[in-house]
Amino acid sequence: MDAATQAQARERLDALWARGCEFLGCEVAILGGAMSWISERNLVNAISQAGGFGVIAAGSMPAEILRTEIRETRALMEASGGLKPFGINLITMHPDLDDLISVCLEENISHVVLAGGLPTGESIRRLKSGGIRVLCFAPALALAKKLIRTGADALIIEGTEAGGHIGPVATSILAQEILPEIRDVPVFIAGGIGRGEAIVSYLEMGASGVQLGTRFVCATECIAHPNFKQAFIRGRARDAMPTLQIDERFPVIPVRALPNEGTRLFMEKQRDVVARFERGEIDQKAGQMEIEHFWAGALKRAAIDGDVENGSIMAGQSVGLITCEQPAREIIAELCEQAVHSLAARPGVGA
Repeated sequence: MDAATQAQARERLDALWARGCEFLGCEVAILGGAMSWISERNLVNAISQAGGFGVIAAGSMPAEILRTEIRETRALMEASGGLKPFGINLITMHPDLDDLISVCLEENISHVVLAGGLPTGESIRRLKSGGIRVLCFAPALALAKKLIRTGADALIIEGTEAGGHIGPVATSILAQEILPEIRDVPVFIAGGIGRGEAIVSYLEMGASGVQLGTRFVCATECIAHPNFKQAFIRGRARDAMPTLQIDERFPVIPVRALPNEGTRLFMEKQRDVVARFERGEIDQKAGQMEIEHFWAGALKRAAIDGDVENGSIMAGQSVGLITCEQPAREIIAELCEQAVHSLAARPGVGA
């Protein structure tokens, strides 16, 4: 590829995700997917310093822990290249969501991603009242339109290929359903993205950018345990499987992960909850909470403690594209290079 062709392809890529870059305030419209325990200051800083948009996974953090993480992220940025844009991912089902929103407002956060369920209009209004841009997950076209009416500033479409908690519909189908219909706000695509060619395809369909989680687990700066990273490097796309629900009275949002003893333990947890419910020892709500809380501890055991046999190795199907540990800057540069090469191969480019 000669210099003129490369320059033209780069200009085309810049134009394709210009709306996303403007919305996020970064050089490349690549968000880091918020992964509990590991999307913290080190990975967030690395992604943002590399030109992307890092996102802190607040997960089950108490409000003051989130405040500390925000401040430590900024301090790390100041020490390693200067302040860069980053955001916070809040779980809508968090019992202290209002307090977490207050922290984001008090700390002058620029962007918040509301995940884990449909956010209330009040949550969106509170964030926007402080000048925060709000991104929401849209699992279907009707809900995408509703979220925009409620005030969402941008949407994220995440397909079933993603890691962690997933919905039932593939990224490619959701993109075809939603992208042609939604032009009011930027739309970012997530789930199963591991190469630049895929990024280009979604940008050309109308997306403003993408979100990647699994691809950044093996970033050098990611604090995930070496055992966890090695499981990703060894993993194949077909290995990342969703968990199953054993009783419709206790609906389980499927979790995509690499199977191990922890997967079997989750099935045992469901059976135990059902048995105790039928004996009248717990009510449905308490049982449901036990099932949901299983994953927070199980993920920490694998991702942080390195127990990849009994913990949960949450991974998207793009895990099969990971072959080594790399700095976040190198990962983003590689994705951009692949995107540019894809565009440069189009007829007429460089002519």
